Amino acid sequence: MANRFILNETSYHGAGAIQEIATEAAGRGFQKAFVCSDPDLIKFGVTKKVLDVLDKAGLVYEVYSNIKPNPTIENVQTGVAAFKASGADYIVAIGGGSSMDTAKAIGIIIANPDFADVVSLEGVAPTKNKSVPIFAVPTTAGTAAEVTINYVITDAEKNRKMVCVDPKDIPIVAFVDPEMMSSMPKGLTAATGMDALTHAIEGYITAGAWELSDMFHLKAIEIISRSLRGAVDNTPEGREDMALGQYIAGMGFSNVGLGIVHSMAHPLGALYDTPHGIANAIILPTVMEYNAEATGEKYREIARAMGIAGVDAMSQEEYRKAAIDAVRQLSIDVGIPQDLKEIVKEEDIPFLAQSAYDDACRPGNPKETSVEDITALYKSLL
Repeated sequence: MANRFILNETSYHGAGAIQEIATEAAGRGFQKAFVCSDPDLIKFGVTKKVLDVLDKAGLVYEVYSNIKPNPTIENVQTGVAAFKASGADYIVAIGGGSSMDTAKAIGIIIANPDFADVVSLEGVAPTKNKSVPIFAVPTTAGTAAEVTINYVITDAEKNRKMVCVDPKDIPIVAFVDPEMMSSMPKGLTAATGMDALTHAIEGYITAGAWELSDMFHLKAIEIISRSLRGAVDNTPEGREDMALGQYIAGMGFSNVGLGIVHSMAHPLGALYDTPHGIANAIILPTVMEYNAEATGEKYREIARAMGIAGVDAMSQEEYRKAAIDAVRQLSIDVGIPQDLKEIVKEEDIPFLAQSAYDDACRPGNPKETSVEDITALYKSLL
């Protein structure tokens, strides 16, 4: 069977990368941008950095900001209506996963109006046309939505997240500029960074992993584990490394899938509005323990990538424990809670477990699982 790999047409990396937005827009003959960005980024002047680039180049745009941290069907549908009214011919998505996921859904529906209900986009939807062209500008170092073919939309009526996978939604150009991430507070930096580490580790051990994706994931684990603490302290080196590390993780997992860390995290976001990175970070070490028996020698390479010395002299049990301990210690060092006691209500666990089992990420888990297994994992974290 052939393995498929999909990446951006073009990506720019490093300080000042957003200046190339004007070059790309003019070079492609685009006339008007539909700028998707959330209210907080607008309030704190982060979005303005990109708008200044557009203004300086004389490029016309309209801003859309009806975007929640866990974007909803309603956010997408009002965005579709706003795009149609704007006369825009391309989208500039500025933000973390929320802005980019909203932009992807809007872009796909504009090009494929048969999916205007949004719900029909869940899973691998049979869309026929490529999205409206998207320029993606990440402001967090975590989701890697700028290089993935995935997006997640919340069905607020059913308290569930819909994972949508569509090769036609990938942004055509990504502008990965660490200066766009410098104003992230410590807590958000830690959460999004642990999200990126989860992408790298789950992508490395997922059922669909292969040599090309392994290359990206191991490098991402190495970069993230050495730089996340610095990024949380807002060092320029830490910010720049995390911008790259999370992007590399996205290059991998977008093409091979994830596992039950993500499928367990998604219902927490839908039901409690838990930040996705926090949920992943809390769940990751516990699920790593659960999955260990199905990962062969891969935890040795995770431990090595995380800077653990002497892994070749360790037994399988020792290097597996070393990898899990290293992940847990990084999580502690950047201030992530270590359990779900303040988040999950025990009476909700049956709903959460079934939702996690039904989630699109679950089949990628390296170990066969069940609703009962997932139930036990949730309970172990209380």
